[in-house]
Amino acid sequence: MTEQRTRPTVFALWLIFAGVIGWWAAFRLTLEKFEVLQNPDAELGCDFSVLVQCKANLEAWQGSVFGFPNPLIGLAGWIAPLIVGGALLAGARFARWFWALFGVGMLGAFAFVCWLIGQSIFVIGTLCPWCMVTWAVTIPTFIATVIHLFRNGTLSSSTKVQDAANRLMGWTPVFTVVAFAIIAVLAQLRLNVLGML
Repeated sequence: MTEQRTRPTVFALWLIFAGVIGWWAAFRLTLEKFEVLQNPDAELGCDFSVLVQCKANLEAWQGSVFGFPNPLIGLAGWIAPLIVGGALLAGARFARWFWALFGVGMLGAFAFVCWLIGQSIFVIGTLCPWCMVTWAVTIPTFIATVIHLFRNGTLSSSTKVQDAANRLMGWTPVFTVVAFAIIAVLAQLRLNVLGML
């Protein structure tokens, strides 16, 4: 079932929801970064323990990979899903090249988040609450976007593939839970999260 035959309402609503949550997490992290810049000794509202905190992540070089705080990427980046979701709800139809660019953007976000998860767990040794909120919406958004790109004909012109992708979209929560479980297992094995509670 292609996009031309049905409006992807659920996908559009998810993009809006994820965009709002992701943007809010980036906004909160940006405020925390400002607080650290103004007062390096400040106790941040998202610092709950040695294991669960924002400060270590914000102060590490991984928190400013491109020379500026990572949350600024989120502030700009999460606007795209918000706009696309709203436009889809309004009945917009996007060209194949647009969907391809959107998919590349989501792939970049997913790859960056995977790298940050690895850095957080295996190098910095902390779990940043607002970062985890970002992970929690980026992962399912990426999964849903890839499936949608098959469903709407961007990645395949085969009707069978598009119909299969349409059925597969309902499995997005399952794929997401599996991804979260992998992250939880890695965090437990490396950081002994349960032992630190």
